[in-house]
Amino acid sequence: MKAVWNGEVLAESDATITIGGDIFFPADAVHREYFVPSDTTETTDLGVTTRYTIMTEGLECIDAATTYERPAPEAIQKIGTDFSNYVSFGSDVEVS
Repeated sequence: MKAVWNGEVLAESDATITIGGDIFFPADAVHREYFVPSDTTETTDLGVTTRYTIMTEGLECIDAATTYERPAPEAIQKIGTDFSNYVSFGSDVEVS
């Protein structure tokens, strides 16, 4: 799987996982040089999110990446894997 925005590969991995229809990339597959921390957070049944804005060539895609730095223990148990720091992308990012 590959995540691309504005012509830049943001992440690429054969070890993605799918949670609730969203594709999550392992932390070591993500090119964090394009990520700028956001102040946006959200609490879901998976835990508390951390959001990132993607910046490439002077363009930004606000809150386009989401990670759970510390997922809820119940979510890890339900999903069956620790998805700490895995990253998913919003609909503006092409994942294929």
